[in-house]
Amino acid sequence: MLKLLDIVALVKDKPEEGLMRGQAGTIVELLAPSVYLVEFIDDEGQTYAMADLHADELVEVMPFAGT
Repeated sequence: MLKLLDIVALVKDKPEEGLMRGQAGTIVELLAPSVYLVEFIDDEGQTYAMADLHADELVEVMPFAGT
């Protein structure tokens, strides 16, 4: 189960969002059961996309290890 601040990657292209399969982002908000707001940032820490995504569009890359 995905949770807030997990790092996730897209499992399919989202051309309407300007995102491609494999791009990684961070879950920044839980919008509804199995629906997440994911932030995508560049190498300089600037946000280049925010997308509402369903769990079936994501795979967990790294779980949030904080408390």
